[in-house]
Order: sequence, then structure tokens, then C-alpha cells
Amino acid sequence: MPPGERIAFVDLVHGPQSFLSDDIGDFVVRRADGTAAFFFSNAVDDARMGVTLVLRGEDHLANTPRQLLILAALGLAAPAYGHVALLVGADGAPLSKRHGAVSVRDYRERGYLPEAIVNHLFRLGHSSPLHGLLTLTEMVHAFDPAHLGRAPARFDEQQLRVWQKDAVHRLSVAAARTWLAGVLPPGLESEAAAAFTAAVLPNLLLPEDARPWVEIVFGGPPPLEPAAAELVREAGRGYFSAAAAAAARDGNDLPAIAGAVRAATGRKGADLYMPLRVALTGIAHGPELAPLLKAMPPGEARERLARFA
Repeated sequence: MPPGERIAFVDLVHGPQSFLSDDIGDFVVRRADGTAAFFFSNAVDDARMGVTLVLRGEDHLANTPRQLLILAALGLAAPAYGHVALLVGADGAPLSKRHGAVSVRDYRERGYLPEAIVNHLFRLGHSSPLHGLLTLTEMVHAFDPAHLGRAPARFDEQQLRVWQKDAVHRLSVAAARTWLAGVLPPGLESEAAAAFTAAVLPNLLLPEDARPWVEIVFGGPPPLEPAAAELVREAGRGYFSAAAAAAARDGNDLPAIAGAVRAATGRKGADLYMPLRVALTGIAHGPELAPLLKAMPPGEARERLARFA
């Protein structure tokens, strides 16, 4: 190392930086076995490839003055440097395996969509005036090193889930069927698969969220929880006789079934629809009932309603 020399540069994230060569001391550029040290080969590779901007983790900030001296000694052009804050978990510690899934493969296998992942990563340690789900092209044009933060960026899966929700809701039915392929019943006909996918997609975040609805729609008449059973008893046999007769005549058509029950009982609103929902699905909440009913096998609505007639 040259004695008494000051190595200064402007970091694109942290601003002006200055190091004394006496504080750094001599360092190894080639090991005893002939292999080059990382920061030597890294600097030379960047220069030979014409790299003009290096963005890397701030744990490499101490390497930069060494690399600037190496490049100067070799007569090679130095790039501009920016050192990005490291990612930390929800506990503030550096992101690691102890925080659970930390690789792209882990999130892909769980069903997180690429659009959700890249939108989350784009905003980790980088601010942007643009809101909503962005395309890769939009991110390229919106990225600005001046917007990189100095503080460690906290990886929050709850925020990732927000982007995942947006990405899932933008899927076409065809793309969503591919996404749900692992949970759909084997051999399900294309029309039924499309109807089911369209019905449940607004309520999904991950493919596994569809599994209970696969069982509800294709697994036969569902058992009723006590509160749901009481709702069915209160509606009465006449209610379900009218509903079952309409289903036998018009198939899995909710407007026709509800219309017949309304005419027979005078019920309206939640009093009309809630007993139908719990009798057909076993629970009092979930996707919209009409498209869910369309996804059920032919005759299934009549069978489920007739149980209580």
C-alpha cells in the first residue's frame, strides 16, 4: 500500500467516503496456491467488461478503497459505486434461514407469483412515487439510485402478500388454472375447472387456499357446523322443498333457485340467501355463491338442498 494516501470517492447511496491507506494496510491479491483474491479479480473483471456502475451490499464498502487502488495501479477505469443497505427480517436481524423461506424457490413452491416477488423487491430499500403493481419495464424506468435508502430494508412477508393479492387478481382464468393445477381434482373437465377457477380466484392468495373449496365443490354434501345447522332448521322444510324443486328444474342456477324460494316464503336479502349458502357449502362465508354453484357437478345443488326438504 502507498503510505499516507487518501482514497476518496462518492458513494451513490452513502455519499462522500474517505479512507487513509495507512489504516488499510497491505492486503493479499494472490494466494499461495496462485488463485486471485476476490476483490482483485472482481475489480479486474468489472473493468474488462466495461462495467460503469456497481451496486452491491454495504458489507462490501470496505473493499472499495482497495479496489480503487488496484484499478489505479493497473491503469484501468474505475466504475461508480453504490452500496445498498442489507435486508433484515422482521426481528431486525440480517435475513437468514432462521427467518423461514428466504429463497426464490421457496416462494415459488408456495405459489407466490413472480410479479409479486419483483414488486416487493423493487421497493425494498428503494422508494418510488409509483403505486400499484408494476411491470418489469415500468420498474426499469422508475428505478433511481438516488431513491435507495441508507437504513436496512426490512423484509416483511405481510407486504409481500399485498403484492401477491394484486398479482393473483390480475391473472386470467387460463393462467390461474395453471397456477392451481396442483390442487384441482385429477381429470377435472376443462369447463368445470374454468368455472371453479373463476369462482374462487377473488378469494385466493395462494394455491393452498383453494383446497378447502375443492372439497366443498367436488367432495359431496358438506357437514354443517352447529350454527349453520340451526340456520337450516329455522328456514324450514318448505324453504328447501321450493329450492330443491327449482334446482331439479333449472339446475345449478342460483337466480332461479332464489326466485323460487322468494316466491314460496317471501324471504329477502340475507334471510333468503344465507340458508342457501350454508346448505350448499356448509359455511356462511366465501366466494360469491352463483359462480360457485355453476362450478358444482350437474345435479349437485338439488341433492344438497333436498337433504333438508
